[in-house]
Amino acid sequence: MTRSRTIEIVAPSGYPPDVPAFERAVARLRADGHRVLGDELAQRRHLRFGGTDAERANDLNRLADPDRPLPDIVLAVRGGYGAVRILDSLDYEGLSHRLSGAPIAICGHSDFTAIQLALYARAGLVTFGGPMLAGNFGAPELSGFTTEHFWRALESPEFTVSETLAQPGSIDVEGTLWGGNLAMIAALAGTPYMPRIDGGILFLEDINEHPYRLERMLYQLHLAGILARQRALVLGDFTGGKLSPYDNGYDFATMLEQVRAFSGLPIVQGLRFGHGADLVTLPFGAQARLRAGRDGFALTVNGHPTLR
Repeated sequence: MTRSRTIEIVAPSGYPPDVPAFERAVARLRADGHRVLGDELAQRRHLRFGGTDAERANDLNRLADPDRPLPDIVLAVRGGYGAVRILDSLDYEGLSHRLSGAPIAICGHSDFTAIQLALYARAGLVTFGGPMLAGNFGAPELSGFTTEHFWRALESPEFTVSETLAQPGSIDVEGTLWGGNLAMIAALAGTPYMPRIDGGILFLEDINEHPYRLERMLYQLHLAGILARQRALVLGDFTGGKLSPYDNGYDFATMLEQVRAFSGLPIVQGLRFGHGADLVTLPFGAQARLRAGRDGFALTVNGHPTLR
């Protein structure tokens, strides 16, 4: 069992619509011996957001305060929408000065990807794509897979994520690991909050997006020159997209063949990362080696902040 940690909850996007899930998550973490800060966020809301823009930006900016003790973990309540509204208000210089090299894990996924992109681009901070408070730690049944991979990523200087799903080609590449929600990455292309990552290993996921919308976003990254600078794509969960008779055979697999053709990149599938119950935790900005073939794939990661 992991040692006791201080976990601070932040709400940079939406408010928790399921307050019992929020409370269940906090109770579980405290039962495991952790100190959890931020109970008031269960009720804080403004329109569809987890607070005003100023309140939500301050959730992160207060981490730059040198007189305030740093938590071990900063955990997003949920995704939804709203992170993009506060990107211009974050104290990147202060956060970089206070957090660079610190043993702190800032974690979330979905809409939180916008925060991760901005923190890496403007402050050079490595964060973690992984579970969030309400939807994951507050799920009716807590996933042992998710919690095991969460603590392993945060406490191990090097770890490997692997799957046995056969891949169509042989791959052995190294590079900067980055990624998250495809819609968020496409939305920030061409902005000051999109980091320039050369020789990267880009992992992606999304939810409720039709294959043609996924293809369009990947074309956006291709036409912007972003895909050409990567060494491989690693695909996580793409759930909820609904086909219609009009698609006439155009499905996810067909879309993916088009992406292989125009990008020229090796593409690995089967990463358990996204909006499902089981998801791995991956450091955004760490170094990684990806090996894949008929026996599956292995993604070995190091160089990320590790909790002491």
